[in-house]
Amino acid sequence: MSSAFPSSFGWVGLGAMGYPMATQLRKKIPLTTPLFIYDINTNALHQFASDLPGFDIRIVGSSKEVAEQSECVITIVPEGRHVEAVYLDSNTGLLAASDTSNKLFIDCSTIDIHTSTSVGSLVRASHPTNHPHFYDAPVSGGTAGAEKAILTFMVGISPEDPTFPLLKQMFSYMGTSIYALGGPGLGLAAKLSNNYLSGMIALATSEAMNLGMRLGIDPKVLSDCFSTSSGGSWVNSTVNPVPGVCPNAVTSKGYEGGFKVQLMKKDMTLAVEAARRIGANLVLADAGLSAYSAASEDPRCRDRDSRVVYRW
Repeated sequence: MSSAFPSSFGWVGLGAMGYPMATQLRKKIPLTTPLFIYDINTNALHQFASDLPGFDIRIVGSSKEVAEQSECVITIVPEGRHVEAVYLDSNTGLLAASDTSNKLFIDCSTIDIHTSTSVGSLVRASHPTNHPHFYDAPVSGGTAGAEKAILTFMVGISPEDPTFPLLKQMFSYMGTSIYALGGPGLGLAAKLSNNYLSGMIALATSEAMNLGMRLGIDPKVLSDCFSTSSGGSWVNSTVNPVPGVCPNAVTSKGYEGGFKVQLMKKDMTLAVEAARRIGANLVLADAGLSAYSAASEDPRCRDRDSRVVYRW
């Protein structure tokens, strides 16, 4: 494809992250540029259109129809099997479109690297001469970051790739930090590494807060102390797992919203599996993964923000 800005966009996946991301994109691309949307949840489609009156939003009946109508398609769905279905289903998938030549496909899902690179290879092979492009571009920042358009994009692309300036422009409508990680699958490599780190920091912060509080320290004072000490972190200062410490965070609102604990279990599992494949030693992996696995099955914690591991 050329580096020209797409004349039409498609979006597949209007979940907790996809919905606010697509909202930001729709508001910032030219008014005359249509956005074709599809999700298996038809209520989400109609809600999205009603939330943005006056914008050119076109609801279609399948991923295939999105690809038929769009020069650039962005997808964000929960798991690798969903990505495979969205792209590869022979009847309704994106690659079932009659012509994929020169199209740009971007997957913002957090999935395993092998599935992403396999799908990417099939995307590029779907047209014999004018190959479409496929990039993994997972995001970090949670639903709050998506709503404020301050996400981090981790893109599986070389910084010298001529398409990167175009991607950077599009992602700037939804985020503030865009990184070119080097090549296919490396965006996901960064995301899995990040979520492993984030999950471990949240768990360690939960344990450290619990320790200090049981020893008699006020939780807000303890968190403030951490923030200017060697134990400080974004988790501690922004979404401290202890309710009340960060009043505006989901952790102080019953852990409702945010990044579900089941998704953290999924991402930690993917990170651990990737580490095993390449022989990277993760000393904390078993303890961390078992904690998130147990929390995700605990009725007090399931479907709540992953920092609910403190409650567990």
